Amino acid sequence: MAIPPFLRDIRAKCGHDLLLLPGVVTVTFDDEGRVLLGRRADNGRWALISGIPEPGEEPADTAVREVLEETGVHVVPERIVAVRSTPPIDYPNGDRSQYMDTVFRCRAVGGDARVNDDESLEVGWFSPDALPPIGERMVELVKLAAADGPAWFESPKGV
Repeated sequence: MAIPPFLRDIRAKCGHDLLLLPGVVTVTFDDEGRVLLGRRADNGRWALISGIPEPGEEPADTAVREVLEETGVHVVPERIVAVRSTPPIDYPNGDRSQYMDTVFRCRAVGGDARVNDDESLEVGWFSPDALPPIGERMVELVKLAAADGPAWFESPKGV
């Protein structure tokens, strides 16, 4: 994963301490109803396209930028699917991060899916019924995005 310059500056000040960071995740569908995935270079796993907003960047703009940068596909965000936090993630270099993700359903409007930067090993379109192993949380997001229901969030504890 390419580390944005502002995050390198933060890491220089706080070391490997746990950081809560904003994140954007995209569930991008093409006209055939397939989902766009990338196989990540940092861990070799298939995943939804995601990234960290740059300072001052709106989450929807992050969604458009990240999908284009990583896959060469142009998208239009259609709606927010979910807002959720991830469990803390321990990276091989010792960094610890947790993300507050805004998840967008996006529609592909142009471009050809391809590896477009050094963050992906492969990029491809997959039927929601035939996804490669992407983890239970991501499968859940694909289902939420395909269902076209209201935005999902975890109910408050004790309510």
